[in-house]
Amino acid sequence: MHATPKTTASNPAGKLLYAQSGGVTAVINATAAAVIETCRRHKLTAYAARNGILGALREDLIDTTREPSAAIRALAHTPGGAFGSCRVKLKSLDEDRARYERLIEVFRAHDIRWFLYNGGNDSADTALKLSKLGKAMDYDVRCIGVPKTVDNDLAVTDCCPGFGSVAKYTAVSLRECALDVVSMMDTSTKVFVMEVMGRHAGWIAASAGLAGEGRDDAPHVILFPELVFDTGAFLQRVKETVARVGCCVVAASEGIKYADGRFVADAHAGTDAFGHTQLGGVAPALAGMVRDQLKLKTHWAMPDYLQRSARHIASKTDLEQAQAVGKAAVEYALAGRNAVMPVIKRTSDSPYRWKIEMAKLDQVANREKKLPRSFIAKDGFHITASARKYLAPLIRGEAPPPYGKGGLPKYVTLENAAVKKKLPAFAA
Repeated sequence: MHATPKTTASNPAGKLLYAQSGGVTAVINATAAAVIETCRRHKLTAYAARNGILGALREDLIDTTREPSAAIRALAHTPGGAFGSCRVKLKSLDEDRARYERLIEVFRAHDIRWFLYNGGNDSADTALKLSKLGKAMDYDVRCIGVPKTVDNDLAVTDCCPGFGSVAKYTAVSLRECALDVVSMMDTSTKVFVMEVMGRHAGWIAASAGLAGEGRDDAPHVILFPELVFDTGAFLQRVKETVARVGCCVVAASEGIKYADGRFVADAHAGTDAFGHTQLGGVAPALAGMVRDQLKLKTHWAMPDYLQRSARHIASKTDLEQAQAVGKAAVEYALAGRNAVMPVIKRTSDSPYRWKIEMAKLDQVANREKKLPRSFIAKDGFHITASARKYLAPLIRGEAPPPYGKGGLPKYVTLENAAVKKKLPAFAA
């Protein structure tokens, strides 16, 4: 039997391990900074896993106590994942038993009593399974999920840290591009397509709708993954818009599909010089349709990683929420909570107000929150007033990073000093 350490908020026994998971966001490091700063206030040693769960499996741990306070503060305005992330989904306890047991062994070797996993659905699932295995292996470890995803598709929480900033980037970028298109539409581009992230949920596509308010404001067409893509209806809408406005600006989710389930991007893939399938994305596929069928000049853009790494235009609301969930996660851990996640609850639309509440991980893990049909216009090509009411507060406020004399943002790179290993190597 292993005795449970005696812990108080002012004198915690054991260490906390924090890890980042999946695609990073403009504000995930702000969550990390809040976690570390809260640990320091409680005199709790915080380690970080290098490259997410892989670092925990490999016993590749980072001692954050060796970082100066100024560097940790600077994390709040630095994009990327300061400790490295990964896209690794552990299977069920039975299928991946050896890896789960390895994690508990690493925790035991380093007296890790709290594990915070900062990610999305899969990360919540991993934290939930680890909390159960800890009990089964008679090792007291409290596992807390920390929400993060630009896709905004986590259940229970009103919104996800990371989404507000990508939504702001999308709306601003589309508005700026639209001004460019309008200025040249008489003799140049008639149709511009911007592809946004969101393979299964259309939250980011919907945020593009904030770029304009009137009928003739861009985006003129938004394509959501929740709806079946109809080529004929799309081309007709584009044709009508160009005739009325002089151009057409389209925001398209990467995940739009045909009625038979094929992704539009995949269906229009070409082949390279070796005959291998070459995926070009949904934007060039749509632009190609317009060019071939309507004979209109087109341009397209795929912001890709630019969307989620644009810390220079992050939403202040998003930043504050990212910090709040980090702080709450540590406080939940020290209060003895297990298999839970801090989530955001909206208490008022006007004025916009929110607070942090606690949700059980089994209510979040492996669940996906898609864009409600009530947020999509009846014709399927734009957002509704309800969507605008939900989205608008999330992009409010600016929180620019400090800039150096050279005109570039002053971002920080941590030392990430390694913790000495105690166990044999493990093939993660």
